[in-house]
Amino acid sequence: MAPFEALYGRACRTPVCWDEVGERKITGPELVQQSVEAVAVIRNRLKTAQSRQKSYADKRRRPLEFQVGEHVFLKVSPMRGTSRFGKKGKLSPRYVGPFEILERIGTLAYRLALPPRLAQVHDVFHVSMLRKYEPDPAHVLNFEELDVDDKVSYVESPVQIVDRKEQVLRTKTIPLVKVVWQHHGTEGATWETEDSMRELYPYLFASDV
Repeated sequence: MAPFEALYGRACRTPVCWDEVGERKITGPELVQQSVEAVAVIRNRLKTAQSRQKSYADKRRRPLEFQVGEHVFLKVSPMRGTSRFGKKGKLSPRYVGPFEILERIGTLAYRLALPPRLAQVHDVFHVSMLRKYEPDPAHVLNFEELDVDDKVSYVESPVQIVDRKEQVLRTKTIPLVKVVWQHHGTEGATWETEDSMRELYPYLFASDV
């Protein structure tokens, strides 16, 4: 059923039908009944569409499961300086570990054997925060070098500016700098506004003086 038909109780006329006259008038009770029936049809079709989409998603989704005794990596979220930045230029997550799985909690959570260095972190994690133990130097960090907080986040600091450019808008030009972060290397460098970086990390611009 088209939105026009659901709203007005009749199909939208095409140019072929513009010369038709004498349409049947719909009065109060009949209009209410037709509206109720139209809403019911729309709801049923929405449920069918949602059910179909869910079945497609379930087929593509592979449940991630681990066994007690296995080792996994734990995802940690980097924060830049003392404040979180927006999604644009967001630093990708990294992983620490590996840690042994001590217990399965329900169907979607696991208890890990954390070292004393991470004592402030709750030891039960949703499966989405875990990763199969496959060593990858590009993504795995030594947690001994990090100050991980109770929200499983750590502070990431900029170490170098490697490039510059300008973003030209209608009314102004915004200078940007490409920043290399401490635990992300050159491949994880991001573009940031020069003004914000000068305010938060003035030491990066010492050579400009």
